[in-house]
Amino acid sequence: MKMDSFNAYIGTYTNGESKGIYRLDFNSTQAKITDVQIAAEIEGPTYLTISGANSHLYAVAKQGDQGGVAAFKINDDLTLTELNRQLTAGSSPCHVQLNEKNDLLFSANYHKGQADVYPIDRDGALQASSSTVTHEGKGPNKDRQDKAHAHFAGLTPDGKYVVVVDLGTDTIALYTLKDQSLTLHNEVKVKPGSGPRHISFSNNGQYAYVNAELSSELIVFAYNGEAGTLTEIQTVSTLPNDFHEENTGGAICLSNDGRFVYASNRGHDSIAYFSINEEDGQVTRQGIISTGGKHPRDFTIDPSGNFILAANRDTSNIVLFTIDKKTGAPSPANVEVTVPNPVCIKFLQV
Repeated sequence: MKMDSFNAYIGTYTNGESKGIYRLDFNSTQAKITDVQIAAEIEGPTYLTISGANSHLYAVAKQGDQGGVAAFKINDDLTLTELNRQLTAGSSPCHVQLNEKNDLLFSANYHKGQADVYPIDRDGALQASSSTVTHEGKGPNKDRQDKAHAHFAGLTPDGKYVVVVDLGTDTIALYTLKDQSLTLHNEVKVKPGSGPRHISFSNNGQYAYVNAELSSELIVFAYNGEAGTLTEIQTVSTLPNDFHEENTGGAICLSNDGRFVYASNRGHDSIAYFSINEEDGQVTRQGIISTGGKHPRDFTIDPSGNFILAANRDTSNIVLFTIDKKTGAPSPANVEVTVPNPVCIKFLQV
C-alpha cells in the first residue's frame, strides 16, 4: 500500500437502496475517492470497527427480528468473507469497538439500553456475549429519554475501563473488566436532557470529549485513570448562536495530531471545529462548515490527517474536505461520491 493510498469501509442503513457494507479507495495526494463498491451484503451494518492488523472487520448486524454483531475476514482484494454472527432477539446495537488485543468486541445497544462483551476466537470469529450490563433510568426529554439508551461502548486509552455513554439517562459509566465480565466502577451524570452520545479521548489520555446529541453541545472532561473518574470542566455549543431550529449532534473526532476536535450537527448539517488548549484540555470554537448534504451522522479523518470525509445519510453522499493543519479549519475539496445511506466510515490502519 502506498502511503498516500488508503482504503475504507462504509457502514450503512439498509432500509433504502443500500445492500450492506461498502468500500472505497482514497488517494490523499490527488484528493480522489474511487472504486466505490459493495464489499459485503448484510442487513443493517450501521457501525463498523477494524482489527489492528487489518485482518478482520466487525459490524453491527440485523437479521429479521434479531440483532447483534457479525465478523468478517478482510481478504487480500479487500472483499469481505463473513465468518459468523452472534444474534439475539430484538434490536441490533448501534456501536462497536475492539480492545487493543483484538480479542474482545464491545457493543452498545441504543434500544435495549445495554452494553455487551464478545470474546473473539483466534480465527477472528465471535463467541457469544460473555457479559451484559443493562442500564436503567430515564431523562427529561420525553421523546428521546423514555428509558436508557446506550450509544457508545469502548475502552479508555489506558485500557483500565470500559466506557458506556448513555443518551437516555444522561450518564457516562466506567466499568472494570475482569475475566471478560463488566463491573460498574463509577458513573458520571451530565446536564439533564443533554443526551450524551459518543466520547473521544485526547492524545495524552488526560481529557475526554463528549458530544451531547440532544443539547448540541461538546462537553469536556478531565480523566483520572488512577481513580477512574471523569470530571466535567467545560461545555460549549456546536451550533451558531443564531440557529434555533431542530438539530441533533452526530459524531465526534479529534485531529490526528490531537490539536483540534470536530463534531457534526444533524439539522444544521454541519461540522463544528474547536482548537484544544493542551495545558487544560479546554476548547475554543473556531468555526462551523456545511457538510454538503443532509444528516451527517458520521465523519472521519483519513490516515494522512489532511482530509475529512463526511457521511451524509439522508442525501447518500460522502463529501471530502481538506484540513488546514495550522488552524484545523476544513474546507470543501469539491469531491463527493454516492454511497446509499452512509452511517460510518472506517479506514484500514497504516
